[in-house]
Amino acid sequence: MNFTTIEYLKTGTPKQQEAYDVLTKYSIMEYLQPYSPILAGTIPIDVDIENSDLDIICYWQNADEFKINLCKYFYGYKDIQIVDKLVRDQRTIIANFKVSNFEIEIFGQNKPSQEQYAYRHMVIENYLLLSKGNQFRQTIRELKVQGFKTEPAFAYALGLQETHILNF
Repeated sequence: MNFTTIEYLKTGTPKQQEAYDVLTKYSIMEYLQPYSPILAGTIPIDVDIENSDLDIICYWQNADEFKINLCKYFYGYKDIQIVDKLVRDQRTIIANFKVSNFEIEIFGQNKPSQEQYAYRHMVIENYLLLSKGNQFRQTIRELKVQGFKTEPAFAYALGLQETHILNF
């Protein structure tokens, strides 16, 4: 699966198709194109639940320019918030806002998108879902409904129940 483009969403699940429509209608990926955007998280790998958001990871080389462009393109959206903080000792700029039926999170670091944890985790999770089948996918969804975050749900479903593993 090529996650570096959102074209696969066009023929995916109804939620994936809705995500594609929102991302294209509002030109979100187009605005973010200079920052190598990748849609990550649960929707691309079809383990989303009702309140899953659209997580877009980006690679910036100039933090101030990235923040300015986030403000420029997304300032008018509902509940917009932009924060600049450290995540795993890496300067990170995060924008959250609502568009249509989706909450959107744009997560930017000075690290190539395909090297960021969200992308790397998603690729591994997709591999596990494809190799373990639909029952495993359903187990992940059920755990998420119970309140598990995605990575801990995978760890739990795989029997990796040590506390230190669940907190990665």
